[in-house]
Amino acid sequence: MIKKIRFVIVLAIAFFFLSCHQNKGDKDGLLFWSSNNNPEIEFTTLFAEKWNQTHPNQIIKHQPIPEGNSSEEVILAAVVGNTTPDIYANMWQGSVEMYAKAGVLVALDSLDGFTEFITARCGKKTVEEITSSDGHIYQIPWKINPIMTIYNKELASKIGTENLPSTYSAYLDAGEKVKKDLDNDGYVDQWIGFTEVKVIWYQRFFNFYPLYLAASGGGSLVKDNQAAFDNEHAVDVFRFLQKLYIKNYFSKERLSAGQDRFLSEKYLTKWTGPWEIAHVEKFKKREDFDFDFIPMQVPDDHEGPIYTYADPKNMVIFKTCENPQTAWDFVKTLIDKEGDKAFLEMSGQLPRRQNLEKDSTFTDYFSKNPKAIAFAKQANYVKGIDNCEVIVEVFDIISQEYEACVIYNKKTPEQAIDDAAKAVNVLLGNNES
Repeated sequence: MIKKIRFVIVLAIAFFFLSCHQNKGDKDGLLFWSSNNNPEIEFTTLFAEKWNQTHPNQIIKHQPIPEGNSSEEVILAAVVGNTTPDIYANMWQGSVEMYAKAGVLVALDSLDGFTEFITARCGKKTVEEITSSDGHIYQIPWKINPIMTIYNKELASKIGTENLPSTYSAYLDAGEKVKKDLDNDGYVDQWIGFTEVKVIWYQRFFNFYPLYLAASGGGSLVKDNQAAFDNEHAVDVFRFLQKLYIKNYFSKERLSAGQDRFLSEKYLTKWTGPWEIAHVEKFKKREDFDFDFIPMQVPDDHEGPIYTYADPKNMVIFKTCENPQTAWDFVKTLIDKEGDKAFLEMSGQLPRRQNLEKDSTFTDYFSKNPKAIAFAKQANYVKGIDNCEVIVEVFDIISQEYEACVIYNKKTPEQAIDDAAKAVNVLLGNNES
């Protein structure tokens, strides 16, 4: 109840915020909001201009999303104030179900050619993932940044690990080697890795959630309006992470802005996305700093492909749009092969397209950016967020138990996961669990 009251308050504040600063404008074109990320602004501006040159009667008016505390707040404000853009690019997948149930999004599968195009581009699994609980599709898969393990190849070699261990036990063994062979005079200054200890719900995207997807083969947190993570996979992930802290292989420090102890060679590994490639190349402290990427760690008996969190951002068309078919026809130019190629080259982010690493359209990019190939291959085994309108609260509950179990060792993994599942079921209106 508290969460819902808070949501209503946020909506009310958002309404006043946007009503003072925004208006829908005239209807002589379709309004398209992109993110405030510079490469994305350049990309969307370029394609809007190309469209307008050949469609003078169907103008796209592009602008970055208006400034606010967060893009999520601005979109909420626009929904409440009925000032939504026609098209929005950069919608977090976890927000879509809430807006779909609020009735403010266009059912895209009702548009000519949509389902066929998306199925050919993304594959049936992605189509199933983005399908809402009512059977319709309200989001256009766009871009992903798969979470993987970056590692320092030189440090790995120093401890006798040419390739970073990929299982829980091997990773823990490597943690002991780092602690034994790289620490100086008993002072712990180098670690096998680090992941944020903050209890904030979205921090689980970079530790628990990708590890859970890896262990479970892309399993769900919520399915059929029930907690679906009360299983051995979630328990094993909590236990693995808990051991990393108990054995002092992971640091509990909270890094301040500007710190990067992976680049300072104090961490052997880090769980991160493809944005790390450009970051490392730009800020590495020595020219011969060598690094690479492998998938997330899995249980010792794991079989089959290793999944991870896709970190997806998608596009939506709001019901305030007077011509959704034209909006979709424009969006198609952003995500066809030419659009995806330009986006990849301009932003370094991966389009959510199946068999990306095998498609000759993108061969030139990957030949020039070989570090990105690992992410392109991983892109075939990713998952976004379950279609659940309270998924933020689900992650918040898991984060509370994560803190108690993994960080502070106050609960067993079994108890923590059981408590989290029970709380999620209560949240979903299922008092029996």
